[in-house]
Amino acid sequence: MEIPDLWERGAAMSSTAAAAGFVVFLLSVRVIQSQDGWGVTYTATEVCAVKGSTVEIFCRYTFPSRIQLRDVKKPFWFTKEKDGEPVDLTTDSEYSGRVKYRCYRKGCTLIITDLRESDSAEYKFRFTTNQPDEKYTRSPGVTVSVTGLQVEVSRDDSTWSYLTCLSSCVLPERPYYFWYMNGQKINTAYSSLYVHYGSADSYSCAVRGHEDQRSPSVYAPKLPSVSVSPSAEIVEGSSVTLTCSSDANPAASYTWYKEDGNPDPRPLSEEPQLVFSSIQSSDSGQYYCRAENQLGTKRSEFISIDVKCE
Repeated sequence: MEIPDLWERGAAMSSTAAAAGFVVFLLSVRVIQSQDGWGVTYTATEVCAVKGSTVEIFCRYTFPSRIQLRDVKKPFWFTKEKDGEPVDLTTDSEYSGRVKYRCYRKGCTLIITDLRESDSAEYKFRFTTNQPDEKYTRSPGVTVSVTGLQVEVSRDDSTWSYLTCLSSCVLPERPYYFWYMNGQKINTAYSSLYVHYGSADSYSCAVRGHEDQRSPSVYAPKLPSVSVSPSAEIVEGSSVTLTCSSDANPAASYTWYKEDGNPDPRPLSEEPQLVFSSIQSSDSGQYYCRAENQLGTKRSEFISIDVKCE
């Protein structure tokens, strides 16, 4: 029985993959290099895929008419070399159990499952014949970029914050997004989301088919903790440092204040630490800090400073 040409087979796989989920298989830019009948055609020069997904990369190769198909030996894909020779991906321990080839006639598909960010690399195809000196490699190859998702946060106005689900490279076609609030799925297909500024909720995103590969959560600052160093009795003229910290994503900025009954107090420091290089008795009092990011703000509890005269 005649084996079908893989160009047709590849197109069929593309539609099947799209129906099954987030499988990247691009039939786009043809890149051909041919020398005296030797050549390789890659279906794409660049591929972007989400961490955890599957990627399929196809190529078609040619060779001089004097060579029969049965003379072609060991077609394989590689990303690196050892002792000057390409390392077959199926023998590379970093890809163990995640790589397979689907090769028919003059075409070969590389399939990588459970993609990791470390899989980002340039993939090249190589084949040999039954003659030891007859080897062919197409270079440059196909650059695969494996991306995780991140949520970018911007402040829209005093009431709302704007969230955008981003990848480090351009994903194929237009992915369907899911958003999560406190781990619970929100029904939306868009890459952006408006949320109330000051909300105590956390948010993350994913693409359909890989909901287990969510972005890190973003959230407003939690209740800041404050500390004083040294923790022993504070003596006038000594050096004292107050430190403010809060769990927040994006990272919080900090502002220190002294309680003086003023509804609009003057900031003492816009750093995580408030440093007194030579503290005075007049510095005694109650202090607090505010932690703020693009999603909200949180005020700490008071910390009392009692400066003793020598």
